[in-house]
Amino acid sequence: MKKRLAKYVALAGLLLASPALMAQEIVAEVATTPTLNAGNTAWIIVATVLVLMMTIPGLAFFYGGLVRQKNVLSIMMQCLILTAVITIEWVIIGYSWVFGTGFMESGSSLGAVIGGFDKIFFNGITLDTLTAGDIPELLFAMFQCMFAVITPALIIGAFAERIKFSGFLLFSVLWALFIYNPMAHWVWGGGWMQQMGAIDFAGGTVVHINAGISALVMAIMIGRRKGYRTTGHPVTPHNIPFVVIGTALLWLGWIGFNAGSGLAADGLAANALLVTHFATAVAASTWMALEWIINKKPTVVGICTGAVAGLVAITPAAGTVDVFGAFFIGLIASTICYIMVAYVKPKLKYDDSLDAFGVHGIGGLVGAILTGVFATQIITGAEGVQGALFGDWHQLWVQIVASAATIAYSAIGTAILFFIVNKTVGLKVTKEEESIGLDISQHGEIAYSEDE
Repeated sequence: MKKRLAKYVALAGLLLASPALMAQEIVAEVATTPTLNAGNTAWIIVATVLVLMMTIPGLAFFYGGLVRQKNVLSIMMQCLILTAVITIEWVIIGYSWVFGTGFMESGSSLGAVIGGFDKIFFNGITLDTLTAGDIPELLFAMFQCMFAVITPALIIGAFAERIKFSGFLLFSVLWALFIYNPMAHWVWGGGWMQQMGAIDFAGGTVVHINAGISALVMAIMIGRRKGYRTTGHPVTPHNIPFVVIGTALLWLGWIGFNAGSGLAADGLAANALLVTHFATAVAASTWMALEWIINKKPTVVGICTGAVAGLVAITPAAGTVDVFGAFFIGLIASTICYIMVAYVKPKLKYDDSLDAFGVHGIGGLVGAILTGVFATQIITGAEGVQGALFGDWHQLWVQIVASAATIAYSAIGTAILFFIVNKTVGLKVTKEEESIGLDISQHGEIAYSEDE
């Protein structure tokens, strides 16, 4: 009788405990199951639009205003077509090469250099697939797409006013495939640079050093513009108000570029916004002061160029530095970029038409290295990385190695692609086509009609 009673008591206890146990299991399951964060998702949608705005119309106006009137449409056409074709390339294969996990999951050593083919055409990504914890992977893929679009567009500034449209288009697609995609995987997709600990919050190596070095190689290999003079006869921008509009759009869009790269609407995004804006303000003011002191007049184009130099330099550091570091990054980068544009370029006599190398290449290099100096645990956390200024010289060395590898890969890869494209469809227009202007010779249009 007592045994039977004990059995009934145990059974009752089990029945009473079951709901509590089931509730605990449900809570545990919910806690470990990723759920979409509406706030983060909304912010990254906005950031994606802001980064798209940097290419069209931001870069189109900025570069378009700097060239001569007969070439403004060619610049805008190049920005527009890259937005289209690089997006197609990204959806078909680019995203998979950068953020795919096929090679890594299979244990292949190729995973250190390329993602894989598992996400071609966004294969396997559904409406419910989340990444970075709590945002749709489809959104993440499109945010990254805008980085893939603007990077080859930056190179336009090196060969402006003298490149065949067909050659430009083929070169840009090949460059995106074989230069940008591997670099992005190395740094952001789990590749060897990320494994090494390189810091590139939003694109100092992947975007700016990569594009800037390619710009220099292209400028040298394609040759100078007809009648180009290093001193005495500068090419006058045809529409400086366009340059101002483009700069303003770039400055605004860069907030999405940097503050969006943390993939969350949080304190890190707020800091990235703050240091991006502050470093840009410092860089623009520094460039203006240098011009004012040296040339006796501050120019509109000068302050716009300085602002872009600041935006470039703070990009790799926006997730690891505070306003102290941002101040010196803006000051140092603007000064060095000014020296490159005003003195080194004329001395070496290369025709980097719109200073893509002098601003993006050098600004990105300065920013990447100074990230290893000014990174602070005030931003990265008690267990986070810190720079040489705070005692961690290892991080500075990592930044130097990553930057050097980027320079080497970009330079060699671009030279090979230049040779291939130049031998097939050709890259430089004829002297007659250059004299007429690319708007008419390549597109059969003119930007401004004169009243009869």
